[in-house]
Amino acid sequence: MAKGGFRGGMPMGGMNMNMIKQAQKMQQEMLKMQEEMESKEYEATAGGGMITAAVNGKHELLRLTIDPEAVDPEDVEMLQDMVIAAVNEATRKAQADSAATMGKLTGGLNLGGLL
Repeated sequence: MAKGGFRGGMPMGGMNMNMIKQAQKMQQEMLKMQEEMESKEYEATAGGGMITAAVNGKHELLRLTIDPEAVDPEDVEMLQDMVIAAVNEATRKAQADSAATMGKLTGGLNLGGLL
């Protein structure tokens, strides 16, 4: 390495500043995308549409609709299973959308626990 911190004809300080600016821009874009994703709603059904669950991008349950015909006092376990299935599927949709959106921003970089 040549004296003065030059590598490939470019000062190291200039390269670092450019990388810092790019990282800051990416961080701002990620925050904006995260806010947009958190405001989205994801809906899923179970039991042939008898149960509908809606979650937001923060994976919080917003709504749960149960068709009265799904309520069988003799089979509460089936109702519970349908509720769990609908909520889990809505949450999976939110997670998949989040991963796809962030993947577009990061160009497929694996940023580990940063996202």
